[in-house]
Amino acid sequence: MQHTQQLFLEALKAALKNEQVEWNNKLEAQEWMDLFRMAEVHQILPMIYEAVYRSPAAGQADPQILAPAKAQMVRTVIMQTQKTGEFEPLYRYLRESGICPLVVKGIVCRNIYPNPDYRISGDEDLLIRPEDFRKCHDLLHEYGMQTSEQDMDAEELESVYEVPYGKKGSLIYIELHKSLFPPESEAYGDLNRFFANVHEDAIDIRIDGTDIRTMGYTDHLFYLICHSFKHFLHSGFGIRQVCDIILFANEYGDAIDWEKVLRQCREIHADLFAAALFAIGEKYLTFDPEKAHYPKVWQEISVDETDMLMDLLDSGIYGNANMSRKHSSNMTLDAVAADKNGKKAGNTVLKSLFPSAKKLEGRYPYLKKHPILLPIAWTDRILKYRKETVAGGDNAAADSVKIGNQRIELMKKYGIIKNDDDVTGMYRI
Repeated sequence: MQHTQQLFLEALKAALKNEQVEWNNKLEAQEWMDLFRMAEVHQILPMIYEAVYRSPAAGQADPQILAPAKAQMVRTVIMQTQKTGEFEPLYRYLRESGICPLVVKGIVCRNIYPNPDYRISGDEDLLIRPEDFRKCHDLLHEYGMQTSEQDMDAEELESVYEVPYGKKGSLIYIELHKSLFPPESEAYGDLNRFFANVHEDAIDIRIDGTDIRTMGYTDHLFYLICHSFKHFLHSGFGIRQVCDIILFANEYGDAIDWEKVLRQCREIHADLFAAALFAIGEKYLTFDPEKAHYPKVWQEISVDETDMLMDLLDSGIYGNANMSRKHSSNMTLDAVAADKNGKKAGNTVLKSLFPSAKKLEGRYPYLKKHPILLPIAWTDRILKYRKETVAGGDNAAADSVKIGNQRIELMKKYGIIKNDDDVTGMYRI
């Protein structure tokens, strides 16, 4: 593990305990910059800065080194506070109007952190019954919210699994879900079946004087695991997702049906994956098996969390550390989908560059009605890919293939890919 990564984990652990690090030795300017850059990539700068700025090491640092991080931390916390303040009346408005969406992640997770608004959320995720979409859509419009999918007609909006909304002059951003995962995904679309009854089993949590309707504790923990799992199948996920999971387990562990969570994790080949996250939480962060009522059967799962930790530290939030990593998701998703069907992953990179219309319907809804336009979607993807990789300075194809093959091997290690056929070494450029 690199020195910066060690510092990063130490600071994060202190932040989750609402404590300060005890760093006495002076850090070089580059070490501070690397630490804060890593915190930015994982979108936890406020937590990291709060944990380190009073340390003796920080007192020995050039104030000009810490100043940009402090300024960014203040801006970020102010914006998050504003987002939270705007979300709560919007949510009350929906409930008072006869719609009761389930809030997932977001404010529910923030609420269990020592400093809630130091845990940053880009948006708030709302889950509604599909039959309530039109009414909820109209209510959001009445509230001044507009969908960013302006090119979609009413029928297309009805067909997609999530619709984003924003408000002019406001920081609030909503993703309205009819299902938690895109049903068209071959790799993880079937995860929705585990959440078929979440509305019936929902609970209320009181947050800042507002009753927030959310999933039951067992369903919510399993969803947090599945959400990280989904992003792991793409291009990766960051340390913040691990924090959400372990803090949620610490807070609500006595109300969680751990046997059910394990049974469902095993069903989707995510038991080693989940066990590795809890192992990371216990070894490097603040996961407390006793407090969480973490059962013996979970503790007895033999797993080496090291490679998982290195992957998520390199990943950044949702695998967005660099464009090559993001685009490697075409390979990993293809490998997982193929394995689910008992097949090899495919023998060229072409399959990843030119997926089927069904695989692209989520990003290009017009393909549902007009699959003949698939070449246009392919062209758009490739042009965006080239633009993004050039802007990011990445060695596009070569790096993506390398990262993709490495991550497929990682999935094999954690039992996600079960097929005995070799799915690595097949992507060539």
